[in-house]
Amino acid sequence: MRQQTLGVLLASTVFLSFGLQTSVAQETSETEKPLTVSPTMSAPSATPDAEADTEAATESENAAENAAANSNYVAPAPIRDVDEAIVEPILNTEPRDKKSIPLVPDSPVWDSFHGQLSAQKYSPLSEINANNVGDLEKVWEVHTGDISDGSGDLPATVWSATPVFANDTLYIGTPFYRILALDPATGAQKWAFDTKSTLKALTQPALKNRGVAYWQAEDPVEGEACQKIVYIGTMDARLFAVDADTGKPCADFGDNGALDVNQWNTRKDRFPLSMLQPPTVTDNHLIMGWAGSDWQYSEAPPGAVFSVDPQTGELQWSFDTIPENIRQQTGTANVWTAMSVDEALGLVYLPVASPSPNYWGGNRKQQIPYATSTTALDLDTGKVVWSRQWVHHDVWDYDINSAPTLMDITVDGKEIPALLQATKMGFLFVVNRETGEDVWPIEERPVPQGDGSVEGEVYAATQPFPTKPAPLLDQSKKPDVWWLADLVGGGSCSALFDDLSYNGMYSPPTTKGEGVLTYPDSAGGVQWGGVAFDPESQTAIVNTSHIVQYIKLFARKDYDQINGSSGNEQGFHPQLGSPYGMSLMNAMNWLGMPCWEPPFGELVALDMTTGDVKWRKPIGESQRYGFFMPESMGSPTIGGPAVTAGGLVFIGSTMDGKVRAYDLKTGKTLWSDQLEAPVVANPAVYQYMGQEYVAFISGGNSILKPTVGDQIAVYALPK
Repeated sequence: MRQQTLGVLLASTVFLSFGLQTSVAQETSETEKPLTVSPTMSAPSATPDAEADTEAATESENAAENAAANSNYVAPAPIRDVDEAIVEPILNTEPRDKKSIPLVPDSPVWDSFHGQLSAQKYSPLSEINANNVGDLEKVWEVHTGDISDGSGDLPATVWSATPVFANDTLYIGTPFYRILALDPATGAQKWAFDTKSTLKALTQPALKNRGVAYWQAEDPVEGEACQKIVYIGTMDARLFAVDADTGKPCADFGDNGALDVNQWNTRKDRFPLSMLQPPTVTDNHLIMGWAGSDWQYSEAPPGAVFSVDPQTGELQWSFDTIPENIRQQTGTANVWTAMSVDEALGLVYLPVASPSPNYWGGNRKQQIPYATSTTALDLDTGKVVWSRQWVHHDVWDYDINSAPTLMDITVDGKEIPALLQATKMGFLFVVNRETGEDVWPIEERPVPQGDGSVEGEVYAATQPFPTKPAPLLDQSKKPDVWWLADLVGGGSCSALFDDLSYNGMYSPPTTKGEGVLTYPDSAGGVQWGGVAFDPESQTAIVNTSHIVQYIKLFARKDYDQINGSSGNEQGFHPQLGSPYGMSLMNAMNWLGMPCWEPPFGELVALDMTTGDVKWRKPIGESQRYGFFMPESMGSPTIGGPAVTAGGLVFIGSTMDGKVRAYDLKTGKTLWSDQLEAPVVANPAVYQYMGQEYVAFISGGNSILKPTVGDQIAVYALPK
């Protein structure tokens, strides 16, 4: 009997160790003075930094003059060291002139990365509904051929694109940086455009693409080319513009259809940029951030956001997230993910990342108020209207990684123009999108301080905690060890957890022992797919990942002797220019089995009139190399949902490569289908010739499993 039991346990070990061997991952000063943060909701005076962008646009005299004239760094005054700073919210106290533009379009629209500029990922279509979604069938699929598993000369592909439906065409970008224009009903190719960009992993470990953007002239000139334009960015930081009807380059945009965004990179010789997220397009503005190399350097390029003319690429304004006087010693705080826009208020909302280096802040002891924040800019000027920092002095790489979702909600009988910002921490912050003020109270609470092992560091004494909605992950205690993983691992999980320091949420990095336990991990409780919203029921839908990670800092001399390797998100990373290299690992037993208790991923519905959870359930099956865990344990997720007026939630995002439809009211699974690789993107919902379609891109991401794909799959009801 004992032998039989051991056999079962060993089988379970193999089964489960392959099942979730995911590579999702992603300080004190010498006087140990904490950074104090005031919860006061006053609006400090703000003064523009006159020198903010004088080094921008090095290849264009006109662009340089424009950048200098339109510098938009606005910081609370005065800038202080973090050991004496008071970081307060920047709030808007002046009413905005509001245009008569509805937040939710009157007709079905899916012409941007998140469906609409509000990032609601909502379709008013209801032909497909809870009663008939079980009849949904695949009506066409296309394999692009733009695929690499990384075993040959090319890096692996990570295809996270959402199809864009506009101009009676489905536009799709590929990880080989091509644009495909397809018939929405059949998938037949209308045209294709190849950027012929480099296929080298310049800033990322893989060839990544999140799709395309679309623009059309409000008053098109008959007979003129490029009155409708499709844009795609590339790994080498070029933005291409082509005619949406023909696929031919737009000669007036940049240099014959290609704009070199690296011209505005003040450190381009050492630290190139990449354009992997499609730009945000609204009216006469094309607004873009950029991606760079994480965890590698202290002196990475400082974060900047650019607005250019959609037809010419001429710089309109730029916004810098880092104070001018410390840009030479720290960088990033960039916007690498999607943004959202309220056209009626004339605001663009930036989800801003953390500064560099990610896990040591001794080189940035002055406050950086726009880092790890949601910041609202005036669309026409790029000037700050309001800003809320969600992590003070971020040393956890807790980038704000998804576009905030804009919504109109009714709370205690009052209609509120709200913004919901999902975060890696699993917090959902809800504020008034016009002013930045709390909808439900956001409290500054004391957080753990350092253990004295990290030289030159300071820590924030408090961090913002929302009172509603409740955190999507339980951060009230140290995650529990999964008994099965500990048993079959011979106690290795409990031994690891015992050796990891942990004093609660925001426990800082350390050089001691095996490091510090971090939960959620640096890839996030919520990933860049963000939150979907049904305006009829005022229900928010969000998928989460539950991953435990541990981080350790190594003194430079010790790090340089480590014979480690860096993987996609996990492994060893140098943080060059700082006194510490670092490692980050998922908490696994020696067989690769997750040490923390399931579920590993969930889908959650929230009532946005109260902030309460309507329902939550595990989503997906964790699997690797053909081994499975039951769906009751859930799967880590990358990507996000879409919701429809038919009362449905459509989502891929899981390790098992399935796409699913859930009942919006109950969370019941109503339909699913198997695709060739994980769908690490949001689906698109569109209507063509009177029929409703749901489109998924099955591209894969090695963070979830090694399988990659090149499949576009489109579903509809049988005619």
